[in-house]
Parts: sequence; structure tokens; C-alpha cells
Amino acid sequence: MAMSALGTLSESVGGPVVRPGDPGYDEARRVHNAMIDAHPAAVVRCRSTADVVATVRYATETGSPLAVRGGGHSVPGFGTADGAVVADLSGLQAVEVDGGARTAAAGGGTTWGRFNDVTAAAGLATTGGIISTTGLGGLTLGGGIGYLSRGYGLSCDNLVEARVVTADGDVLTASEAEHPDLFWALRGGGGNFGVVTQFTYRLHPVGTVLGGPMFFELSDAVAVLSAFRDFIADAPREYGGFPAFQIAPPLPFVPADRVGEPFVAIVSCWTGSAAEGERVLDGFRQVARPVAEHVGPMPYAALNSAFDALVPPGLQHYWKAAFVTELTDEAIAAHVEHGARVPVVNSTMHLYPINGAVHDVAPDATAFGHRTASWAPVIAGMWPDPTDNEANTRWVREYHAAIAPHSEAGGYVNFASADDQARVADNYGSNYGRLREVKRRYDPANVFHLNQNIQP
Repeated sequence: MAMSALGTLSESVGGPVVRPGDPGYDEARRVHNAMIDAHPAAVVRCRSTADVVATVRYATETGSPLAVRGGGHSVPGFGTADGAVVADLSGLQAVEVDGGARTAAAGGGTTWGRFNDVTAAAGLATTGGIISTTGLGGLTLGGGIGYLSRGYGLSCDNLVEARVVTADGDVLTASEAEHPDLFWALRGGGGNFGVVTQFTYRLHPVGTVLGGPMFFELSDAVAVLSAFRDFIADAPREYGGFPAFQIAPPLPFVPADRVGEPFVAIVSCWTGSAAEGERVLDGFRQVARPVAEHVGPMPYAALNSAFDALVPPGLQHYWKAAFVTELTDEAIAAHVEHGARVPVVNSTMHLYPINGAVHDVAPDATAFGHRTASWAPVIAGMWPDPTDNEANTRWVREYHAAIAPHSEAGGYVNFASADDQARVADNYGSNYGRLREVKRRYDPANVFHLNQNIQP
């Protein structure tokens, strides 16, 4: 991008345009994954939809790559790129709740932590993720799996309207009534179709939940995973937890002599009555005795942020994902073998159930193309020391290869790594052909290509 064009861009937007050599450039160019060390031509701190329009138009007019950054948690670092102009949406975090309609409108750069704090004041919530520092934009556009999925559907199932800046700089409202083809594609098709500067969600009455982790011995892992599999098949929809493999962090509820050891865990979230929740969660204790647990009533927003400290900015990230229809005994054996080798406290494997309300939505009703799957495992490799990159990346790949024979083709796009582009068609699943048609309609030049890209 020419310096003169950047100067004109600076005059066209309300937020600052940060360029190489400017104070704060090194901070502005960073994303959550420290493996990514890109040097964009400019980072535009957008403060309005108009700023986003100007940024998109300048990127297309100058032929510069365009990166869109919400929360910056993209594992492949799609929120930046060498020589790119970055539309940084972190200045768009206004959240307005309509308690009567049970909806909330949120800026495209809003984090789930901020969203949850605002909606909690009305005793309401919608399906978010597991880490509160995640941006709601990227999570929603890829589908949106979280604690409330079984009860209320994916994040994208709760989206009722989106304000979108398209590749030609137009501002559209996408909903069931307006541009329904674009609205369909936004719900699971990733960031391929435009920059969403405002999301409007359906909310649900969620306040205090019963939740937290239980840690079990690895020797009980087969029993725990098998019991959870049987339980979750027809579990009450008020239950939204998941099994995991996790090294015990140095927290007060963990016995001091067990800190740093790997365990199989169950992280629970129960939104129904406390008495019934206690009964449901006690069923896990009947399978095996927990080594440690931290389960109790808490605000939903507190549970959604409970693991933030394990995922600070600046870690190395390499992830792999899958979709699973049936969690077989052979798949459980593979999880136990490789999950037990989790390398550091930041790394984990989460086995998210995606049945319940997720299955109420027809496979072709939204772009999320894996409605027939019942599980979405993610092997989330995260660690602080770059000298461990080779060994820990190998752990992720070997683990993924071991569960692949027991999985469907493809994995959740929000958990995909940069080397998963060859799996894009499988990752988007049964709706990929229709997604390409919508891509050709709204972005034929593939302006929005820094993502799990759908080729027009």
C-alpha cells in the first residue's frame, strides 16, 4: 500500500491508522497466537461502520490484502498478515440489551466477556464460547459451540440480524427478511462474506449456574468417558458440560502433591434447578472418585471466564479438530492414550457434545454443515516456549491422526489451523457447494480470503 494512500485513509477514518515505525505498532500488529509474527502495512483502529467501509474500500482499491480482527484469537492468525491492511474491530464493543424482546445488539469487536457482563445485568445470556476473551464475531461466524449449545443451540442459531460491510463497501442488513442468502451463509460460513460490524442475538434466561471442573485419575479415564457418553446421549438440556484432558494447575482446590499431573476432567454447566443439578453432577462421582473438584453455584459469566488465565496472549498455538457421530470404545481408547500425554498446563483436549438443541436445526437451515455430528473434539495445543513447538505440534498431529479413523471428514472451522486449508470443503461440510454460490455472489474477487477460505 502506497504511503500516500495510507495518508488518505488516515484522513477518512475516525480511528487511528497505525503504521510501521509508529508508536504502538508492535502492539497493534500482534494477535493472540505468538507463532504469528506478521508485519501489516497498517492497522486501522475502527471506531464505526464507516471506518470499516473506508478500510475495505482502500484495501480493494490498492490491491492490499485485507485482514479482519475481532478478538484476535484466530489460531492461524487471520487477524493480520504481512503487507495487509488490518480492520481492527476492537473499538466496536457497544452492547445494547432489549430486555422486553430478549435480544442484544453488539459491536463486531465485542468479546464474550463484555457481552456476558452486560446481558447478565438483565439475567440473560446466549451461547458463547469457553474463553471470555474470545471475540463473538469469529466464534459466531464459524458456528459457535459453548456451554449453552445443548440448551439453546449454537451462537449462530441465536443470531437474528447482522450489519455487514461487503467487498464493494456496501453496508447491508442480513436477516431472514433481508438478504436471506447472506444471512444463511454468515451462520457457519466463517469470515468469507464481509465484515460484520454489529450482531444481534436472541437471549435466554440464564443467571446463576451450577458448574466447574472435576478431575479424575487417568486410570479412571475409560470409565469416565464411557459413562459421560452414555449420559449425554439423552441428558437434560440444562446440562452443557464436556470431558477434557488437563494438567492440574496450581489452584487451591488441587492437592499440592498432584499439581502438574495430567487428569481426565469433566467441566460442567447446569442451568436448571440447583437441586436437580446436584443430583446430575453427583452421577459423575458415582463413576469414579474425583481427585479434586471446584463445583458450585456461580454466575454464568464467571464460568465463561474461569479458564481465561490458562490462555493468556502470547502463547504458541497449534490446534486440530474433528467431528464425531458416535464416540466408540476404540475412539475412547485413542483419546485416553494421547490425552494422557498432554504436554503443558495450557494445552488440552475438549470433547464438546453438540446434540440437544443443535440437532433441532435442519442441516441446511444454516451454513453450519455438521448437524448430524454429536461431538466436536478439539486438540488445543498451547504452550509458552517456542523451543517446544516441534514436540508439541507433533503431539497435536499424532493425537488427531489417532482419532481420525473414528471421526467424520472435516472439523470445526473455528478450531482449524493454517495448514487445514486443504480440508476446507470437509470442514464446511454438507453446505459447501451452496456456500461457494453465495461467495461468488457477494465476494467474487475473494477480497475476504484471510480465513478458512471458500474459493469463489
